[in-house]
Amino acid sequence: MTQLIFATNNENKVKEFRSLLGNQFEIITLQEAGIDIDIPEPHDTLEANAREKSETIHRMTQKNCFAEDTGLEIAALNGAPGVLSARYAGEQKLAADNIARVLQEMEGLTNRSAQFRTVISLILDGREYQFEGISKGHITTAVAGEKGFGYDPIFIPEGATRSFAQMELAEKNQYSHRARAFEKFVSFLKTLS
Repeated sequence: MTQLIFATNNENKVKEFRSLLGNQFEIITLQEAGIDIDIPEPHDTLEANAREKSETIHRMTQKNCFAEDTGLEIAALNGAPGVLSARYAGEQKLAADNIARVLQEMEGLTNRSAQFRTVISLILDGREYQFEGISKGHITTAVAGEKGFGYDPIFIPEGATRSFAQMELAEKNQYSHRARAFEKFVSFLKTLS
């Protein structure tokens, strides 16, 4: 079974990826790999931040690994919060504060279209590959649901009537940006086996 280190400290993301992966590959978390660092995200694109994370872990371990960076891109806010999604309301990275800031900035706006975008950076045998997934939808006017994480309570994907935070993981994965990027990622890995 192929082992891949997932360069994240976010347990919610690990859970989502493991639910998508099945048994063909084994995901090792940073904690399980004995790595205790917070990898910086200093760049102004999701692509560069994902690469920074995967390259950092690859340098440390010389093992196959992957990382991802995800942003919520809101049309009426000129693509914000984008790469700053996790810390939109400050370095404390509190989802409730980030959501409150978005809802405040969008108060009274009629164009509520938005998209979640995920970029996965895979380093396999020393070479980098990237995969993108997009989930288009819109921002609600109020928080709805308790599941999920991040901006899930205020994002309704196209084709759905409920927010990501109102969905079980299996349902969310039918619409999810992360799931779409991951499908491309897994398809690529399967071509190698």
